[in-house]
Formats: sequence, structure tokens, C-alpha cells
Amino acid sequence: MITLTWLISEAAAAPETVYFRSADGRTQLVGYLFRPQAAGPAPAIVLLHGRGGPYSSNVNADCTVVGPKISSPCNATTLAKRHAMWGQYWAARGYLALLPDSFGPRGKAYGFGRFTHDDPDRDDVNEKTVRPLDAEGALAYLRGRGDVIGNQIFLQGWSNGGSTALNVMIRQGANLAAGFRGVLAFYPGCGPKALLQPTISTTAPIAMFLGADDDQVSPAFCQQAADRARQAGSKIDVTVYPGATHDFDDPSPRHQSVAANQAARNDVQAKAIAAVARWKN
Repeated sequence: MITLTWLISEAAAAPETVYFRSADGRTQLVGYLFRPQAAGPAPAIVLLHGRGGPYSSNVNADCTVVGPKISSPCNATTLAKRHAMWGQYWAARGYLALLPDSFGPRGKAYGFGRFTHDDPDRDDVNEKTVRPLDAEGALAYLRGRGDVIGNQIFLQGWSNGGSTALNVMIRQGANLAAGFRGVLAFYPGCGPKALLQPTISTTAPIAMFLGADDDQVSPAFCQQAADRARQAGSKIDVTVYPGATHDFDDPSPRHQSVAANQAARNDVQAKAIAAVARWKN
């Protein structure tokens, strides 16, 4: 079954391509900006891709570097379906959404497949010490725009990007006024190889969404991490979807042929917008 959300995604215009600095002070990142129709200023959300990168697997094998004045099949028109869907989802609801590419500017737009966590080629794009700086660079970029409400910027990440988002929260700690207002973490890795610290201590609220039948990351590790975070005083809600797999919100037929994934995807979209609306106030 092809849902209405993906039919809209197919017909929508490509997002705007923008460039900004990572907080590492060196890397010029490329980002894809989905704008709401209404005039700003608007709340905003930064979207963090997973280990596969932001682009469709149909094209990314032929991609390396993505940047200004570089011709590549990896661009705003060839984003993965999930990223295009969510970018348009937020824009349609009045949010400005920014999807930074952490891999293309570093010559790795092809992304990484399963079972590559120990691949040394991933060291310079890792979720602990590199990608959090990209998220912080995106936050600074958005705060410098006149069409964004500077104290209403949120963070959403998937898998490796979800782990990155949790590490941003660990780095942010109690500095809510200068950071993201809240985080949506989808099926992140929560083990010691993925997180900067075993305990996520932050004043920003977190909503975590897990698939019970995830065969790529451990939902049990994330539930344990959430328990430790709560004990440390963090506000964290966890939703576990029975029968749902990794990438349960991906709109592709391969993922949506699983009935539990369809149910999880529909529910998580409703929960995501409701959570961010609460966090704005």
C-alpha cells in the first residue's frame, strides 16, 4: 500500500541546497532546506541521517564528494525517500526542516552498509566526536537566519543519526537556552560504542522510538539507557512498537510491506508533531 504521504513526496519540489560550517570550524557542510509555505519566522528542526547517508541507495554508490560547484548524482533531487518524506512532513506543518549531509562534504556520500560499525573508514564521520559538531553547526546556521525562531529549534535523528542526537544532548547538558529544545531519536544505537557516556543527562526532553524486532540495534540497550537517564533527572519518553523493524518509518514498499511498520509509521508521525508542539511551550 502506497500512502498519501509518499504520493505528496513524489510530487513536491526539491528542497533548497544551502551551505554552512560545522562547529568543528573546518568542514563546510551541505544541507537541504525544506521551507513552510507561510512567511516566517518559523520553528525549525534539524534532521540527522543514518549510516547510509542522506541519499537514495539507487544512486549513492557512484557518489563521493558533495559540495559547491561539484557535479554529483547525490543532490537535493536524489534524497532517500524517508528524508524527503520527513522534510516535507515538517514543512507542511509550519516548520523549517534542515537535513545536513555529514558524509558528502567529507568524500563519503556513498554511505555505509550494515555490519560496518568497526570500519576505520567511518572514523572521521563518527557519531560521537564528529557528527554532533555538524548538528551544532546546523543549529548556529538556523539561528542566524531571519526566518527561524531561534529558541524553537529541535533535533530528529535516525539510527546512527539518532545516536548522534543523543550525543548532542550529552554535550548540551543543562544548557537548554543555547541548544536544541528537544530531540526525537528513532531506533538509535545506545551501546558503549555509540554513546559518549552511559548516562544521558540533559534538561532538554527526549522522545525515543524503537522497533521491538529491530535486528540492527538493540532496543533493550536503549530502554536501559532511558532508565539511567531518568534516574539522572532527564525527561525521556520511550515508545516501543511491537513487531516493528529497523527503519520502520521508511516509506519504501520493502519496509511498509510489514504491517507492524505501517502501524508504527502512522503512530510515530502523530507522536512526533505532538511532542514538538508540547516542547515549544
